[in-house]
Amino acid sequence: MAKAVCVNGHKRPAGAGEEAGGRQAARKRRKADGGRGPEEKSSHLSAALFGEDCEISHDQLYELLKYAALGKCHNATQPSWCRIYHQRHLAGVVVIVLHEMSQLHFYKFYLQFKHLRKLFRHRFTLTPSANFLASLYGEGANLKPQNTAQGLTSTSSQCIPKSSDLQCDPIIRKYGEKKRGLTSYTLTLEEQKKNDYPIKGSPGCKGYIDTECDQQRTDSSPLFGLDCEMCLTAKGNEVTRVSLVDAQGQCLLNELVKPESTVVNYRTRFSGITKKMLLPVKTRLSDIQTRLKKILPHDAVLVGHSLNADLQALEMIHPSVIDTSLLFARNEGRRFKLKFLAKAVLGKEIQCEQKLGHDPAEDARAALELAQFFIEQGPAKVAELNLEMLLTTEKLAEVSQKKAVLQPQGCRVQKQLNEPPHLSKPCFSLSASFLDCLQVTGQKPLLLGRQEMDSSGLCQSNLSTSNKQILQRALEDVPLSTFSIIQFSLGPEYIASHLLAGLYEKVRSKLTDMLTIYAGPFEESFCLKSVKKEFGKCGPIQSLTVVTETYQPYVCIQYEVLEAAQLAVESLNGAEVAGSCIKVQRPITAGMLDCDVWIKELELDVENEGVIYVAGLKESLTEMDLQEEFSQLKDLETLFLPKDLQSGKHRNCCFLKFQKSQSALDALEVINGWSVKGSKLRSRNALASGHLWRWIWQVNHSNGKQGGNILYEKMEQLSDSEQDLRKKVKKLDHHIKKLYRSLQNNTLCIVLFPGVNRSRFQIWPRPFKKRPYRKQNLLQPFSSITFPQHF
Repeated sequence: MAKAVCVNGHKRPAGAGEEAGGRQAARKRRKADGGRGPEEKSSHLSAALFGEDCEISHDQLYELLKYAALGKCHNATQPSWCRIYHQRHLAGVVVIVLHEMSQLHFYKFYLQFKHLRKLFRHRFTLTPSANFLASLYGEGANLKPQNTAQGLTSTSSQCIPKSSDLQCDPIIRKYGEKKRGLTSYTLTLEEQKKNDYPIKGSPGCKGYIDTECDQQRTDSSPLFGLDCEMCLTAKGNEVTRVSLVDAQGQCLLNELVKPESTVVNYRTRFSGITKKMLLPVKTRLSDIQTRLKKILPHDAVLVGHSLNADLQALEMIHPSVIDTSLLFARNEGRRFKLKFLAKAVLGKEIQCEQKLGHDPAEDARAALELAQFFIEQGPAKVAELNLEMLLTTEKLAEVSQKKAVLQPQGCRVQKQLNEPPHLSKPCFSLSASFLDCLQVTGQKPLLLGRQEMDSSGLCQSNLSTSNKQILQRALEDVPLSTFSIIQFSLGPEYIASHLLAGLYEKVRSKLTDMLTIYAGPFEESFCLKSVKKEFGKCGPIQSLTVVTETYQPYVCIQYEVLEAAQLAVESLNGAEVAGSCIKVQRPITAGMLDCDVWIKELELDVENEGVIYVAGLKESLTEMDLQEEFSQLKDLETLFLPKDLQSGKHRNCCFLKFQKSQSALDALEVINGWSVKGSKLRSRNALASGHLWRWIWQVNHSNGKQGGNILYEKMEQLSDSEQDLRKKVKKLDHHIKKLYRSLQNNTLCIVLFPGVNRSRFQIWPRPFKKRPYRKQNLLQPFSSITFPQHF
């Protein structure tokens, strides 16, 4: 949704189809996440914005994105307006941008956005911005090398850690400074359990093959490097290539493996495996297991990077392992990538982008050499490399070089092609954009869309020609990225000013009619004051007009909130008011033929779950009085007392939000007919959330008060362009559902309606003489935030 933010913080339960392949799917996620074990806690977001507080600024949205993507490890702080729990468990952040769409489009096509409404629980209005997308992507980094003199090398005092700093290094804290034998670096049984290694006798390892290498290890036991490449099959993650190298780096095994199930995704970009490569292969997993058992001596020590994922995929148990992702320890449980360690420690380039996928023999050899380096040099020498500094420098240098390509006259960091990376450490000052911050932390944002979204060249950017193509690319690439921005568009032909003006007028007219009821007939000499008093018990009245064109007088009443009009229709139709038995109904227009459908969908909207509307309050009652009166209601979470946005006075109604839906239903039975300080209350389920309530108020005041003059639409068919637009919105809603359903558990998902370009079309509320309300663009941005919840 437009930038209103919708958030669901529930952990995805396993569906019926996940039971058989759930273990393999979990391994797939762990492999992609650096081999970490299963998380006990799920990420979720708590946003206590309700009623008038349903508006956030772009800075507040930026706070959310920054903390979600970077976390405390990179000095990001919790957002001021909401809270993310268990941020470090987040699998990724996905921002879906609906180009040139605003709140207007959401309300106009409310029924067409069927899936979006069901999936996104919370929606917030965003304050208008001159360039919303620019504020989302950031202003760009100002990278300037400082002190890049030729003498700046690894011996520079600016870059080598002091001895006091070494004591704080996570490697020193874990292993101390003295050299040790290889047995000091093998994982203990507890460490293996914690990092999801297959353990003999554990419930999840039933049917796994034991290497039977049970001889006691010594510091002279042989090391073997192991690495596997996997493809995604109907079963889950299955091995398709296995490599084993000995201590001298010689390849002992480098085999393709035929998976048991049909391949769903070859992941050629990473695995290097293609369909053609596997066609002639006869080797199965059982063959590889047998060969590995024969090759490995009884005191073998296996070395690998996140080796747990490889052993899980091989379905093998080995008691003695060195995991280089854990050996080169970092703070906060983070891990260095194998590619970075090979370059920073060994001076080797692996996993080059020019190659098709990873070479498992190359990766196995790199992991083995890293372990040998660590054992031979000792923890102190490794800590002196200052890997954290090197990582930051490398990322900043990449950003700087890419910026320099776009700005040839800017500074470039010159690198000697044959110089080991740990021999040069330029330092930088950074005024970073959001995307640059991601780059520095090793995250490469994914940008997909039909519009040019970013000119920095820092991102994996792809321009597609249709929303369908964007969706297909997103389904493939989003799981491989920790931060993605996916932009869909209706096309330039649907944002023309005349079409937007027509859409706005239809929405304004429909909302006006939904807020309006006709009551009557009354006697010629009826008391208008009595009518106003009775109908005022349903909620705040904006205008009341006597209709005299009929044989007997009727009264046209326009309310300020949808709930009041609906309550009047439900409770006063057929009632006796001012001495007459009256009929209460809404205007009959073409736009109102689906009014009952709208009311039903609004009532069932997840955003209104657990929220009820209460009318009939005396205006003399304060919020404290109401809190005291309603305190006995079970599970009451929040009370919202609407105010006139011009005068600041509260209205004679309020909204109550409950923690549980059943508690809200129970409260309805209690409150109806309840008397508060002599005032009889009426209540019903809520229809309009805070952002809609505010938007309706703006519509009512955009062209002055409408009085009792109701706009009637002629019974005309929609124009071809509007019919086509409905179909496109419906298809776009389906794209959002499909993309949302593909997201893995613990992914923060945000949908933005960034707003219509003001140069094309804008409608401002009329200015007030007293206490003017801050101007708001009725085509302003709107957003929804959620975590995937699969049913």
